[in-house]
Amino acid sequence: MKRNIVIAAVTAAALIGGGTATALATTGDDQGSARQAANTRLSDDDGRDDQDGADARDGRDDDAARTASADVTASEAIASALKHTPGTAVSAELDDEDDSATVIWKVDVLSGDNSWHSVRIDPSNGKVLGSHADDEDDTAQVRAALKGSSVTAEEAAKAAAGKGTVTSVDLDEDGKNKSWEAETHKSGGAEQDWKIDLGTGKVTADHSDDRDDDSDDQD
Repeated sequence: MKRNIVIAAVTAAALIGGGTATALATTGDDQGSARQAANTRLSDDDGRDDQDGADARDGRDDDAARTASADVTASEAIASALKHTPGTAVSAELDDEDDSATVIWKVDVLSGDNSWHSVRIDPSNGKVLGSHADDEDDTAQVRAALKGSSVTAEEAAKAAAGKGTVTSVDLDEDGKNKSWEAETHKSGGAEQDWKIDLGTGKVTADHSDDRDDDSDDQD
């Protein structure tokens, strides 16, 4: 109906003067183009929102799949790595191997001679798949953080296991309060970060990521 009105207006203007008719016709086209552009932008925004949601769901599904594929716990993986490469376990993570579909445990070990080793553990049976030397520049910090501590990475993993399936354990050697950090997953894909005291093994919720997220939102 609106299109017929515009055509009628253009026709009437044509009887008065060709130049005016051209101007009216152009205005109508511009309005239509603007409406079309606006609708396109809204459609693109909706598409991006849907894609972001899909990516987040895919990430949770991937985490759940990795967790479900592991029969060997974090503490068992650490024990296996230390049997192969004696030293101090500083971190353990259940992750993809070189961004492939294969999931393994990666355990970082600091040996007595201050050399670093990355040990790969099969999550289905705990066997060592291989290891290689690593170059790290925070050896002194790690040694200082662990000095006088009584809770090992293996014990921290066992303590955090009461909160869910442990998928990573790592030493936080920065800042004033040194601790082990662990991530756990529960059925349904829910994940939670925890801090484990180096002296007592007490497990507390790690809210630092929540604060970081709030700070980013305010920015």
